[in-house]
Amino acid sequence: MVITLSVVVPATDTPETLGRCTAAISAAAAPPDEVIVVDEPVTLSATAARNAGVRQATGEVIVFVDADVEVHPDVFTRIRAAFDTHPLLTAVYGSYDDAPAVATTVSAFRNLLHHHVHSGGAGPAETFWTGLGAVRRDRFLSVGGFDEDRYPHPSIEDIELGRRLIHAGGEIHLDPTIQGTHLKRWTMRGMVWTDFARRGVPWTALQIRERRASSTLNLGWRHRLSALCCLLVLVGAASAQPFLALGALANLVALNHAFYRLLVARLGLVRAVAGIGLHGIHHLTAIAAVGSAIVLVGAQALVESGRISVRRGAGAVPREQLAP
Repeated sequence: MVITLSVVVPATDTPETLGRCTAAISAAAAPPDEVIVVDEPVTLSATAARNAGVRQATGEVIVFVDADVEVHPDVFTRIRAAFDTHPLLTAVYGSYDDAPAVATTVSAFRNLLHHHVHSGGAGPAETFWTGLGAVRRDRFLSVGGFDEDRYPHPSIEDIELGRRLIHAGGEIHLDPTIQGTHLKRWTMRGMVWTDFARRGVPWTALQIRERRASSTLNLGWRHRLSALCCLLVLVGAASAQPFLALGALANLVALNHAFYRLLVARLGLVRAVAGIGLHGIHHLTAIAAVGSAIVLVGAQALVESGRISVRRGAGAVPREQLAP
């Protein structure tokens, strides 16, 4: 029996890329049984729009596709094969390809980084990804769907959902051959803000609350050591210790030689060097996010324990804003 697929595309922000996204879905082999584009009401967040789409869906498996993703022709064939091959599979998700649509250095770097990380993480996964990911509808509903109250802006709602699915006994796979082209244009400011406020801080806070650190994807030991190298480069440069800075830089390159080779192949040598700098900013932002999350969670714990109070008034911080 062929598994029925319902595609859900959140589009309440009326993205310019929506036409390319839906055209690719329609042109794909073994197309889905239905496509639900949630474009109203415009007040819905992407998280809430996905939940609303699932409530309308009738397929056994929900395929989430972001409105700025152009799926490859074989995506739905591969998704059906994943669930056919693994009857107990709860969810599967894929990756961006290595040919991002926007050629600016920041956009290309960011999308190639995502592609590289997911390509190296094939197999059982602890999280989920909504850029291009599929989940059994009944399992999605059984854990309550996405937490749209905690995540009113694009954040880690997909990661957090994946953790709940795993805690409920589910099985999630990362299959990097399930690919789409990312159409998003990144800016430096957007990259840093996303890494810090939308991903780093809430992801760290979630791990602290669960008292369980993840070591998958961009939280693996290679990435942690890379972050340490970036910090040492910064310290060496600031303290006029060139040997420390150069040694740390050499170790950073050694740890990430495969990714940097990809940058050279796709961007050329000059832009690849700029990509290494962006990689450093990415890791330093992650370090800042970890420290900030620890402080925020600690402050929240003190408030909840009654050891400190949050008074309303001029300059006061509402209690709910302390929750990451």
